[in-house]
Amino acid sequence: MAEPEVVIASQPESTPAADVEMSEDAADSGAAAAAAGAGENGEGQAEPSGLEDIEPESRRIDLPTEDPSAVSSVLEFLYRHDYYPTLSSSQTLEHDATIPVPDDNGTALLRHARIYTLAQRFSLPQLATLAHKKIHLTNSTARGEIAYARYVYLESGTADAAIRKPVASFWATRSHVLRHESEGEFKRLCLECPAFGFDVLSLVLDAQEKRSQRAVEGVSVQSGRKRARVGQV
Repeated sequence: MAEPEVVIASQPESTPAADVEMSEDAADSGAAAAAAGAGENGEGQAEPSGLEDIEPESRRIDLPTEDPSAVSSVLEFLYRHDYYPTLSSSQTLEHDATIPVPDDNGTALLRHARIYTLAQRFSLPQLATLAHKKIHLTNSTARGEIAYARYVYLESGTADAAIRKPVASFWATRSHVLRHESEGEFKRLCLECPAFGFDVLSLVLDAQEKRSQRAVEGVSVQSGRKRARVGQV
């Protein structure tokens, strides 16, 4: 029997180090591509991650026409539940050195009025109530009150009786101030804001009508009384 033929298989030549490194890089690239492909649906689009609705930029509110001081006070209220000048007691405001004396321009009143307007716009009822209270605790002059009234009637809505009615009532009961201190400014305000003049006039006429009605009722009551009995002879 013939002896078996022995065949020695040749060993492959050693792979250069560079080829090994390239193979490793290719493997890493393939793994990355596989991972990326795993996150795509059958159409080659990335699967939703849940972050699509987040805006790439932070939200911002542009208020180019608003008073910066009023906006700052609104932000202060959101953190402190009050704003400067704060309430030192239930019926007293802390001293504000920035307000001129006398306040003929209505600086203090206008500050709170602007804050009230912003509070209404941003649906902050607690801030609106606080600003309205501070309005009633603020001292001013006749000219300052007219500046405040002008702002209220130009900036507030016609249905906002909470801030409009006190303004009209203030001037309806102060005719002596109008004649002696600010008649010219009052006239200009009525021409600029007819709604203001109408509200003031309506309150004045209502008060006059009530006085006339009380006078008529007084006469009626007196005329309805029985005459004193006359003694019989």
